[in-house]
Amino acid sequence: MKIIILAAGYATRLEPLTLTIPKSLLEVGKKKIIDRIMEKIASLKGGASSICIVTNAKFFNVFNEWLKSSKYFKNTSLLNDGSISNETRLGAIRDLELVMAEKAIDDDLLVVAGDNLFDMDLNKFIEFARSRPDGVSVALYDIKSIELARSFGVLKVDPAGRVVDFEEKPPEPKSTLISTGIYYFPKNKLAFIKEYVKMQNKLDAPGYYISWLVKRDKVFGYSFSEDWYDIGNLESLKKADADYLRKERGKK
Repeated sequence: MKIIILAAGYATRLEPLTLTIPKSLLEVGKKKIIDRIMEKIASLKGGASSICIVTNAKFFNVFNEWLKSSKYFKNTSLLNDGSISNETRLGAIRDLELVMAEKAIDDDLLVVAGDNLFDMDLNKFIEFARSRPDGVSVALYDIKSIELARSFGVLKVDPAGRVVDFEEKPPEPKSTLISTGIYYFPKNKLAFIKEYVKMQNKLDAPGYYISWLVKRDKVFGYSFSEDWYDIGNLESLKKADADYLRKERGKK
């Protein structure tokens, strides 16, 4: 299994913090977001054959400095997508396709958004996904608010766990179950990504791709109840920081 971390965004809603630092390198509870993601990946049974973090030209050197001093250096590479601003960004799906081409990926693939903070056991998600090799799997979280759900990719799932509907940021959500930016693509489903990029122009949020895929193939949803944080603005960053500081004080 190979892993891609999507970290080429510009996080304009978090400015001025993100004018010189990418969102993934911001600290939450005295640890960088990217380090928390890497800890989760390091806990995977069997590990990963490689990890690639895709970033942009503006923050490539910043990420490179972090990686050189990281204990995860040996198994991790960086890829610069060439964009220099929010206006010229490629979008998450185009970045995903870029990494697949540059790294010649032909293996099962775990994709994690680079601003993802979650307490879920990633091993359980992988076990769920591997038990359903005939489809793509998505990690889901019940945000318990129709109002909040409007800002995310919203899903409906049947009793067997198959996603039957997906809408990206709908004005009238059909549920409070949202995508968390964690995806598992079996090797035999990677071709759909290339097909989508050729046909579509909505390449920013991965949810647009999943919405398209639901109508063409099998997509399964794995729901978890452990804490999950969307670091979308300064308020959510402060809340996550306070929560992690409190949790980790309690562990000592």
